[in-house]
Amino acid sequence: MQEEIVRALSARRRDIRARWEALLRIERMNTPLANPEALVFMLDGTLDELFLALQRAHARRRPLSAPAVCPCGRNPLLAYFAAGKQALVEALVLVQAEHAGLDPAGRDAAMAELKFCLHKITRREIEAFCAVCQFRHDAHPAVLTGSGST
Repeated sequence: MQEEIVRALSARRRDIRARWEALLRIERMNTPLANPEALVFMLDGTLDELFLALQRAHARRRPLSAPAVCPCGRNPLLAYFAAGKQALVEALVLVQAEHAGLDPAGRDAAMAELKFCLHKITRREIEAFCAVCQFRHDAHPAVLTGSGST
């Protein structure tokens, strides 16, 4: 991602965090651990890690990987990262609209890089939580039908 875009996105950090929190608060809670009050403490650390990853990222073609899957559907981070993805994508679209000189390929590359970096963090965190879940071997109906989202 271009350094200029990363800086502009970083400048919107407060707005991204507020939007992420607002979206998180309207997500359906699938467990008591998915309560927004239990998750908002993670926002700053996740944003720190994401912006560091974006600064270090090199624009290159990345292989698509399967999304993180929670077999039981109870992982509280599913809603957390879904809200975060929406807030970050919205912010990047606004940044790109302000930088009219970006070519379509550059816009697409920036979006792909943002999604790749966030997906990498998302997958690691969801899989780490699922590794200690007592329900990890129980298949949730949404997982069985393929309608789960991450």
